[in-house]
Formats: sequence, structure tokens, C-alpha cells
Amino acid sequence: MTVSLNAPPKKKAQKNPYADRESLEFNFRAKRFQNIRPLIEDALAEKRQIRILDLGGTEEYWKIGADFLNHHRQNMKITLLNLEAEQVEDTEMFHALSGDAADPDLFAGEQFDFVHSNSVVEHVGSWERMMQFAENTKRLSRRYFVQTPNFWFPFEPHFRMPGFQYLPKTARIALVQRFQLGFFPRTPDPEEACDLVEHNTLISTRQMRRLFDDGHIVLEKFAFLNKSIMAMRTH
Repeated sequence: MTVSLNAPPKKKAQKNPYADRESLEFNFRAKRFQNIRPLIEDALAEKRQIRILDLGGTEEYWKIGADFLNHHRQNMKITLLNLEAEQVEDTEMFHALSGDAADPDLFAGEQFDFVHSNSVVEHVGSWERMMQFAENTKRLSRRYFVQTPNFWFPFEPHFRMPGFQYLPKTARIALVQRFQLGFFPRTPDPEEACDLVEHNTLISTRQMRRLFDDGHIVLEKFAFLNKSIMAMRTH
């Protein structure tokens, strides 16, 4: 995770569960790959060499589909875009760039075979920036997969506190200033605390449908509740 408007900050208060293959979080991501793989396979059926753009992504994330990616490693290149370029080990498959996923001029004139984003749109800031993020996603490829945690799922996944997202903004800022929450250490500075809250703003299914109005919405469930929202376009 990077300190950017494209992905959650690097500062962590505890072990990252997304790096633990036995964790619930990793297994949810692995199940999501069942929706991602067909989109990549469809692109590979059209072209021998494909380009994938991951907005706010990391090399570590793609371990969820390691066997599949290794099988096709000669046929794909994955570009990871964050405000601060990620460090990558597998430079044959991954290419890291710095850039703003909500920049209207992002990759102007270019096309990718698949655009992917996992748990990033809720971090870009204002609704206007979310709209531009969505426009870029739709513009840059005929195929996309975008996932975000559901506002109405009672457990907030970033601050790891039940009902945190339902509190008034002032209350959320005050909690961040006073306590270590989830991935974040205590942040006493009021401006930093406000920025942290503003760049961890969950959205609803209705909002996701507005952002990705040309896509298909799929709801990921946990304990009969809608845990996260996935928007996909296949062609």
C-alpha cells in the first residue's frame, strides 16, 4: 500500500493480513480472482501479448493468481500505477509507474487490454475524483474489474472498527487523532487526521452503479451481508 490517492497509506499499525495466505482477507481476494481470470483469458484469446493496467496495485496482490500468471507470463505485462512507484521484483511481468489514477490526461491516447483495481476507488478523495477515476477506467480499456468495500457492511476494513464509517466526520477525525486504528497509527495532527479520513471513504452499491454505469455489478457476501462491490465490463 502506498501513501497516495490511489491506494491506502504505507503506515501500518499491525501485520498486513493481505500478505498472509491463511488470512480471511487473502482468501476473499483469491475468490475474487475467479471473476478476474475470465477477463484476462478473453483478452489472451484476442491477442498473443496483452497489457494490463492495475490502478493502485501491488506486485504482492497478484499472488492470488500466481499459478495462472506464471503459466501466461510470456504473454502479459502488468503496469502498476501509484502516486509513488512501487518496488517490484519480477520486472519481466511487472512495470511500476508513478501517476494519479484520477488525472483526466492519464495515459492519453493509449489503450490497455484490461484495467484492474482492487480496493482503491474509496481512497482517491472527493466524489469528483472518484468520477474521474471511473472515467479513466472505462476509457482505457474495453474490459475492467473494479472492487471496493461496501459502505453498508458494518465492519470498516481500513480502520478495522465496526460502524466507523457511519460516524460523523468530526467524530472519525477525533478517533483517528486519539487512537491507533486498523492499519494506521494514532495521528494527532488535525490536518493529517482529516486527510486520512477523507482518503478512506467507503461508497455504496448505488454510488458504484453511478460510477460504473456501463458495467455489471456483483456483490461479494460474508455472513449473508454484502461485504464488497465489484463492477465489471467484459467487452
